[in-house]
Amino acid sequence: MPNTYTQLNIQAVFSVKRRENIITKEFREDLFKYITGILKNHNQFPLAVNGYKDHVHIFFELNPVFSISDIMRIVKANSSKWINDNGFVKGHFEWQKGYGAFSYSKSQRNNVINYIKKQEEHHREETFKEEYMNLLKKFDIAFNKKYIFEFYN
Repeated sequence: MPNTYTQLNIQAVFSVKRRENIITKEFREDLFKYITGILKNHNQFPLAVNGYKDHVHIFFELNPVFSISDIMRIVKANSSKWINDNGFVKGHFEWQKGYGAFSYSKSQRNNVINYIKKQEEHHREETFKEEYMNLLKKFDIAFNKKYIFEFYN
């Protein structure tokens, strides 16, 4: 009986619109749990979800019945609705358009999981802009600065 076998380990990174530092400690952990639930509810296998005040990293094993863009649309739409419905921020919450997505082998999974788990500690030394630009360079991704996240210093 034919079947499909895959192992697609994806790290996706996305940011708050206008890069506002509004993912506060008061709801940050619950947001990451909620995003984990979104992934599980769509038959994805979450490996790590974490972030900081202005961005989120999700690392998951992609079920290929969905595209990465499908998963990102679902995660961003549902999580922003959850934030707004719960009144966690003043005004209307939105994620910036776009995201970065990077693939890893199984042998790299533990390193990526540990990196994502230590986001708050990591950002004491490196800004999100530096982190994101380093990911693009590490993965040799050609990009147009016009279409990179809005970064405010």
